[in-house]
Amino acid sequence: MTFNPLEELTLQQLQLRTSMKWRAHPADVLPLWVAEMDVMLAPTVAGALRAAIDNGDTGYPCGMALAEAVSQFASERWQWHDLDIGRTAIVPDVMLGAVELLRLVTDRGDAVIVNPPVYAPFYAFVTHDGRQVVEAPLDAAGRVDLDALADAFARARARGGNVAYLLCNPHNPTGTVHTADELGAIAELARRFGVRVVSDEIHAPVVLSGSRFTPYLTVPGAENAFALTSASKAWNLSGLKAALAIAGPEAVADLHRMPEEVSHGPSHLGVIAHAEAFRTGGDWLDDLLRGLDRNRTLLGDLVAEHLPKVKYQWPQGTYLAWLDCRELGFTEDAVDGLAVVADLSGPARWFLDHARVALSSGHVFGTGGAGHVRLNFATSWAILTEAVSRMGRALAHAG
Repeated sequence: MTFNPLEELTLQQLQLRTSMKWRAHPADVLPLWVAEMDVMLAPTVAGALRAAIDNGDTGYPCGMALAEAVSQFASERWQWHDLDIGRTAIVPDVMLGAVELLRLVTDRGDAVIVNPPVYAPFYAFVTHDGRQVVEAPLDAAGRVDLDALADAFARARARGGNVAYLLCNPHNPTGTVHTADELGAIAELARRFGVRVVSDEIHAPVVLSGSRFTPYLTVPGAENAFALTSASKAWNLSGLKAALAIAGPEAVADLHRMPEEVSHGPSHLGVIAHAEAFRTGGDWLDDLLRGLDRNRTLLGDLVAEHLPKVKYQWPQGTYLAWLDCRELGFTEDAVDGLAVVADLSGPARWFLDHARVALSSGHVFGTGGAGHVRLNFATSWAILTEAVSRMGRALAHAG
């Protein structure tokens, strides 16, 4: 039988964990919310960490090991053969890296475009740094709406100042994997309107069968853009901080303006783990992707059986499913502009209270998120089945 990393751990073993996923809610709650996977470390990554600890190698990060590993991985997996490690910089993590890159190309008060529903910290990190969020909502199919994007670019440009676009590639929470043609059209619009693009590619290695990841910096017109990547999602390394910022050929001078102290943020063990994952973790990743593909299908079957009024948007990438629960009729808490009043609202609150299943509340993802939930299916077959069954039983009992 093919090895499946998602089936290594029992619920009882997972409940011994002290990370956010397993400690934010009481023990009777099945947590399918934050983007942590229920897996052990890839063996080669665990081995590299053990060797570093055994050697007392716990000082400050140094060298280009992470950039070299990402470049090798990108060449093998995505045919990105010209990722020059001289156009990279290590950063603490993807979101802090995004903030630092946006600081290079925008000033306080400038506009940053996002595509809601989108990863909720995009709003928090952008606004907390004094930039203004401008929304260009996804279309009904959960894909980038080029007309809405052009309109948002034009509106932001008319306000004056610099304009940046924080792209989510692949997209969180919908699981959409943007095509090369879509990304090329985005690059053309960005050039036309003078918008600088920062592409969050943290989920890039997690693209499921039937789709193909395209690095934004490989499309024509993206030469003045930036990308950010990390092993944290694909290899479950969020607790080991490290990420890589990559500049297009025309953005190298901007990247070199990044303050030197930013590179002090990643941990040495984080850099070791992330570099090892990209360098030697490919076989484990392939096993994981097969398991996620299996769970993606299972989730569709479970939703159809237990939650017939819920619409399941088939994710092309990530291990996050976007579920439209609006037909269930749950009301949402009030939202003040882009400031979320409550972390949980509507269906997510109801399923936590009545089914003891924790999901991410759709309203925190911006316009279009109300009435939805995001479900993390990177868990075992048994846990996923029990969680969705609980949700169905709770609805049946309420009805």
